[in-house]
Amino acid sequence: MTSKELMYVEDVLGHEQYFRTQCCQSADTMQDSSLKQLAKEIEQTHDSIFSQFYHLL
Repeated sequence: MTSKELMYVEDVLGHEQYFRTQCCQSADTMQDSSLKQLAKEIEQTHDSIFSQFYHLL
């Protein structure tokens, strides 16, 4: 993997971590149970994407 490719992967990891954190924080503040569940599902999706990219390293 070239240094530029590694930089792209690190960038994606940072974005996915940010998205996970935002979804988690949003779910914690939501009152509507269906929206809270949706935010948690999206968080799990971003967690899966993060793991897939992390395993590339």
